[in-house]
Amino acid sequence: MIPVNEPLIAPNAKKYVLDCLNTGWISSSGKYLEKFEGAFADYLGVNYATTTTNGTTALHLALATLNLGPRDEIIIPDLTIISCGLAALYVGATPVVIDVDPTTGNIDPTKIEQAITKKTKAIMVVHLYGHPADMDPILTIAKRQHLAIVEDAAEAHGALYKGKKVGSIGDIGCFSFYGNKIVTTGEGGMIVTNNKKLYTRAKLLKDLAHSPHRRFYHEEIGFNFRMTNMQAALGLAQLEEIDKYIAIKLHMAKTYNDQLSSVSTLSLPSQAPWARSVYWMYAVLVSKNSPMVRDMLRTKLKEEGIDTRDYFIPLHRQPVFTKLGLFKNISCPVSDDLSKRGFYLPSGLAITDKQIRTVTSTIKRLLS
Repeated sequence: MIPVNEPLIAPNAKKYVLDCLNTGWISSSGKYLEKFEGAFADYLGVNYATTTTNGTTALHLALATLNLGPRDEIIIPDLTIISCGLAALYVGATPVVIDVDPTTGNIDPTKIEQAITKKTKAIMVVHLYGHPADMDPILTIAKRQHLAIVEDAAEAHGALYKGKKVGSIGDIGCFSFYGNKIVTTGEGGMIVTNNKKLYTRAKLLKDLAHSPHRRFYHEEIGFNFRMTNMQAALGLAQLEEIDKYIAIKLHMAKTYNDQLSSVSTLSLPSQAPWARSVYWMYAVLVSKNSPMVRDMLRTKLKEEGIDTRDYFIPLHRQPVFTKLGLFKNISCPVSDDLSKRGFYLPSGLAITDKQIRTVTSTIKRLLS
């Protein structure tokens, strides 16, 4: 089986993790947390970074840090992982979904203003599958309407928007370090910001909101979203290799592009002229005139020993939100279309050119 994702583990990972074990600093304090946070902030070019337990809690913490809650609305792209919508619910806010750009699958800036109401407080931008969203028009809208911007850059470590690393552009950036991410800590997350007040509040809330003046004295609701020193040790080692890892992703994408460009019934991922995608996953679309629909093609590939994943299910199609009475009479035709036709191929950092050739030759044979 060629897996959809297989990570690479950095050379220094064992050394750093064993240092934690040998010194006994294995929990939510230790030098690697500070080193990882500092190195990640430096890499992005931001002032502050603080770790969390995963990408979902990073989103939750970001919204809580912005004091979003009941009666507030948060605009979110419809085509994204469910964590984005859940994070809004966790703070008692209402997610409002809008349709996405047909080329990148990212939030469509032209759809944002029509979704804004007096209750709107924030826009959550997702850099889907490693390609940056078009940030400039979103920033203009947010400034004019006095809205916060939360960037979900979980899938886009090192992706560039007009030369700026995504996650560093909005008010708060959120990252995931799950095992399939470019930088991994197994499970883990990070929020980043240039705002000292937001950073200080995030640090407070993620550690049970202990009073700064008296430990075990709590004046507001906090969370236990602390990463361990061992996870940070792994993350630091992985971060040291990020340029190498991104180069692997770019090589992977070029190889797939070269070998699949002749398949007329597949739409390959594009890259906007102002962007550097990091191709977290190599995501393709099955054309409407394809001899096989998406699900049949995925089944055939699985039978040939090639694992794949389909696109996210649109938020407005998720039963959990329907049960809560959300997204009634919502129409997101682009999101629906991409979700029905899209899937991604084996894209892990450990993938080999030989495996890519096996994938592409099998696809060509099945679609010929």
